[in-house]
Amino acid sequence: MTKQLTIDFVSDIACPWCAIGLSSLQLALSRLGEAVDAQIVVHPFELNPHMGPDGEAIVDYLGEKYGRTPAQIAETQAMIRERGASVGFAFGPRTRVYNTFDAHRLMHWAGVKGSQLPLKLALLRVYHSEGKDPSDHNVLVEAAQSVGLDAAEAREVLRSGDYADEVRTEEREYLAAGIQSVPATILNGRYLVSGGQPVETFEQVIQQILAEA
Repeated sequence: MTKQLTIDFVSDIACPWCAIGLSSLQLALSRLGEAVDAQIVVHPFELNPHMGPDGEAIVDYLGEKYGRTPAQIAETQAMIRERGASVGFAFGPRTRVYNTFDAHRLMHWAGVKGSQLPLKLALLRVYHSEGKDPSDHNVLVEAAQSVGLDAAEAREVLRSGDYADEVRTEEREYLAAGIQSVPATILNGRYLVSGGQPVETFEQVIQQILAEA
């Protein structure tokens, strides 16, 4: 018997562990097959909400925020590439960090259109695999178009500032709920899985939830 599962995935496009976590989650669901019918809903979180329009070099950003040396950053990025490859996500060269607020606005609109998860996946690839600027409206429109959304409508959403209040409201709600880091995966509104966990971890948690249902 197929059981329903609602999954709220709180994340930021700028977060490499979010790409790993979402890929792991999807692999876990594919392994469970028809045992579960899962609906994934994406929610916004900004790691760097005050980032300027030109972005910042990753080495400078991580060095200032976490006190890491260029060698430590390179080592971490190599480990992230390896973890990504293990779940089918290819990390390419990423040299800068960008503001992602407009991307979150576009994803909110995509949710209204029923294409939120495909756009989320496309934007993760655009930034982490291709190294493109996810604050660039042309890049965002191209990503929207690639998943079947209307390019002119997407550009108008970005130009107009639509859904800014909705995104900020959601961000405040999750911060108030205690979400301080991402990815945060909330299953059936009760079970929290923090971080870019392995496939097996997601699979075990989901199986436990199904057994208790």
